[in-house]
Amino acid sequence: MDKIFSTATYKERRAQLKKKMGSGVLLFLGNEESSSNFKDNWYPFRQDSTFLYFFGLDMPGLTAVIDIDQDVEILFGDNLTTEETIWQGSHPPLSDLAIRVGVEKTKTKSEISKFLASVSDRQIHFLPPYRPENSQKLASWFNKSPQEIPSLVSVDFIKAVVSLRSIKSEEEIQEITKAVNISVSMHKKLMQIAKPGMKEYELLGFVTGEALSHGGNVSFPPIITIEGQILHNHNYSNTLKEGKMLLGDFGAESAMHYAGDITRTIPVGSSFSDSQKEIYQIVLNAYLAAVAALKPGIRFKEVHLLACRKLAEGLKDLGIMKGNLEEAVSQGAHALFFQCGLGHMMGLDVHDMEDLGEEYVGYKEDLKKSSQFGLKSLRLGKELEKGFVITIEPGIYFIPKLIDQWQAENLHSDFIDYKKLAQYRNFGGIRVEDGYLITETGSRILGDPLEIEIKDVEQLREK
Repeated sequence: MDKIFSTATYKERRAQLKKKMGSGVLLFLGNEESSSNFKDNWYPFRQDSTFLYFFGLDMPGLTAVIDIDQDVEILFGDNLTTEETIWQGSHPPLSDLAIRVGVEKTKTKSEISKFLASVSDRQIHFLPPYRPENSQKLASWFNKSPQEIPSLVSVDFIKAVVSLRSIKSEEEIQEITKAVNISVSMHKKLMQIAKPGMKEYELLGFVTGEALSHGGNVSFPPIITIEGQILHNHNYSNTLKEGKMLLGDFGAESAMHYAGDITRTIPVGSSFSDSQKEIYQIVLNAYLAAVAALKPGIRFKEVHLLACRKLAEGLKDLGIMKGNLEEAVSQGAHALFFQCGLGHMMGLDVHDMEDLGEEYVGYKEDLKKSSQFGLKSLRLGKELEKGFVITIEPGIYFIPKLIDQWQAENLHSDFIDYKKLAQYRNFGGIRVEDGYLITETGSRILGDPLEIEIKDVEQLREK
């Protein structure tokens, strides 16, 4: 069986959850195997993160229930048949695995419907399903259509889970640090071997292999591209060329499924051009300003806007932006160059708990998501708390199609010098990113150091 935390850890997490919820029945759906191109050719199995958090068992076909009123916890699942053992090898019985995570009672999968019917007179809470098979299960158990399921999820359950998973324990921080250190190793490998003439997919192979060699996986499909202006570019067909920059945004998932997420932008050759250095330094200045502002109690939305102002200041110094920068950022003019958010929560998911809804993970009743272009993509806006793990990832992206659209509509012409901007039309994009733990008085970067200053990146590239 894969590595798990102590029995006491899972029991304490469930005890805290029961205390927050007060009463009712809590239903947890683990994930199933997911077929690729035919039934038995599976994608690598990935357990549901909330299931991992409360029950720790990293295997398909499990469902769990906590009956708060009766103080009963049950794991539902089937032991392997002899036929399955021939192909998959032997596994401990579910009852033994359940004991390891502090659950005393187990039942077969066929007993789930009967159990849920027996408690149907009370509130049954479940979380939003993101896989079709789990939507189908819920629809079957509750005699509803799959389309009705989203309206039946428990907001109280979501909020309780978010409140617990948001604050990382010391053992979680250690696990995230492992993932970050593997991520650093992946980036070092890319920064040392990338050279003109290579294909992006060659580098993909190297960094993916590095993640796998540490017993984990990648935490999301890597972004490795000389087209850095494409925010989530998963096309790896380009050839590296002297004079271009290479943006690498990727990370490892540890053996216990905690995520790392780092971004660096490097010259394909040994050094940046003068214009690349200018834009890079603007991005780095925004990164450093944001990091310096991190502390409990500050709204991350304010940190984001601080970074936006620093980006705008740098772009004004180059003549690309102009006018009153407070007004420019307030009106969203800077979003022509920074279209996304400054960062996100990180934990068992690289975008932690995103399946539960950004309005609950990143926002609160007194702070709703913006509808403004750019700011609407900020996943985290609420006040930071000690124990949060977040990313800081400012960038500047020159997207030709977006530039053309804004210029044609004469958008924000009081703040953007489109004539000067034309010189940067085919520049590409730059992003830097690291993970930070919010501490009692500020923050600290997680994991081993990775070159980020221009001189240090160039020095590493020259080796």
